[in-house]
Amino acid sequence: MLHLKNFMEDIVLSLLDDVIKHVGVCSCEECRLDIVAKAMNNLPPQYFVVNKGEPLSKLTTLQLVFEEQVIAALTDAAMLIKGNPRHHCQVQ
Repeated sequence: MLHLKNFMEDIVLSLLDDVIKHVGVCSCEECRLDIVAKAMNNLPPQYFVVNKGEPLSKLTTLQLVFEEQVIAALTDAAMLIKGNPRHHCQVQ
C-alpha cells in the first residue's frame, strides 16, 4: 500500500534527543513536541511516496544533506521553548 511520507520529520526526530541534551531544555513530552513542531514549521518538507513497511533507505541520504539545517532549526526551537515553556518545568 502506497502512502506519503515526510522524511524531514524522521530526520528531526532522530536528532531531537541530542539537541535537547546540548541545549539543556526540558525533555517532557509537551516540550519535545513543541520543539519538533516549531522546527518542522521552519524546515522544508521532503515528501516521498513509499510502500507501507518499506525500509527507509532515503532517510540516510536525506539526513546527510539536511542534518546541519535540521540541527540549526531544532536548536533555535529548543532555545525558544527553554525560554518560554508552556508549563513550569525542570530540566530532566
